[in-house]
Amino acid sequence: MDYIFETENLRIRKFVFKDDQRLYENHLEAEVKQWIPNESYGNIEETQGAINFYVNCVNNKHLPYVLAVESKETGELIGDTGVNEVEGKSGEVEIGYGICSKHSGKGYATELLKAMTEFIVETFEIKVLYGRVMHGNDASVRVLEKNGYEFVKEEFGAEDDPNGNGMLIYKKEF
Repeated sequence: MDYIFETENLRIRKFVFKDDQRLYENHLEAEVKQWIPNESYGNIEETQGAINFYVNCVNNKHLPYVLAVESKETGELIGDTGVNEVEGKSGEVEIGYGICSKHSGKGYATELLKAMTEFIVETFEIKVLYGRVMHGNDASVRVLEKNGYEFVKEEFGAEDDPNGNGMLIYKKEF
């Protein structure tokens, strides 16, 4: 398997077709549905389509750039991470990350965000990264803050906030 980068505990790589079932299951978890409700896949076919799209974007080095996260210890797909452009703002992206509940609370999200931030800044010459967190997701807020992202504002009415709780916007500049 070709890895794009590694951390102490994680290997980050392109998705492969055999990731479909595990990616689907990871995105069905209650925490994913609670904190990023628009990120669940409707069925395995939709998951397979997403994987094909992600691989195509990575192969062609364009955004959105979404990668698989696997445990070094087990080789299991335990999450994903990616960036997407901020509409109308060249050199600015929104970063996202998720670790399945079985592996949460071990510092992996913090480790992942640090490495992904560095990789994306170097690879795409990004100047500004944003992290958007649904109000109440204190664990993700801590991950962003540990990685030097600073709170800039609260946003309401976003399409990825179907419950209307508000999104906390964090920013890191280079």
